[in-house]
Amino acid sequence: MITALAAITTYLIATHRSLQHARDPEQARQAGLFLGMVAVLIHFAVHADAWRLAGAPSTHFFAALSLVGLGMAALTLVASRTQRLEALGVVVFPLAALSLAAYAFAGGSTATGAVLDWRIQLHAWLALLAYATLALAALMAALLWFQDAALRRHRVSPLLRALPPLTQVETLLFRTIGAGFVLLTLALVTGVLFVEDLFAQHLAHKTTLSALAWLVFGVLLLGRWRKGWRGRRAAQLTLSAMALLALAFFGSKFVLELVLQRGP
Repeated sequence: MITALAAITTYLIATHRSLQHARDPEQARQAGLFLGMVAVLIHFAVHADAWRLAGAPSTHFFAALSLVGLGMAALTLVASRTQRLEALGVVVFPLAALSLAAYAFAGGSTATGAVLDWRIQLHAWLALLAYATLALAALMAALLWFQDAALRRHRVSPLLRALPPLTQVETLLFRTIGAGFVLLTLALVTGVLFVEDLFAQHLAHKTTLSALAWLVFGVLLLGRWRKGWRGRRAAQLTLSAMALLALAFFGSKFVLELVLQRGP
């Protein structure tokens, strides 16, 4: 509990430093990245300790939510090393802190982990990585939409100044979608190969919605390659696909585990 509180506090301090980017760019950049890295390491330690006590990783709703938040924060730090994307931390770090708080204080951290076959674990980890990567892409899409609208209205806010040029955000968006698409493809393939009954009643909606999200992301990447899709169209399709994936992953887990009280 104390470790989780330390991570949450560090995330919030890192967010505060990221907000100061416009006033003191380089100092805020270095401080935000350092504090974000510390928060990510402590966040990971929370899960590692819980796995040690339970004897196996937990894939409970709150554990999965926290792991996705951890993945998004880690990916933000990686992207910010080479790109001016510290502004992402203003949104990502509070989300990671909130997901960790839910895990630590809403009972998720006490959920026991079931010992799963390595193939099922591989499928689960690929799904989590894909979700974290594409969730970060959705956030970039929202920022891209915000940038496009602000530039059309000739309104330049501090957040807009902290972001890289629109074309750079757009390029990174499609790179992130490409990486997430590969991970999602692998997650679906391992699901088909390793899950005994992928279309069982409690997995049918998850499988169908995930496949639809995969299709939308695939169409978006194809449209980018063949027709140069960009701007609002790219943002809208990214957010639509992510909404389908959110319903598939967390929607199904919420209903099964929190409403119907079934195991993960």
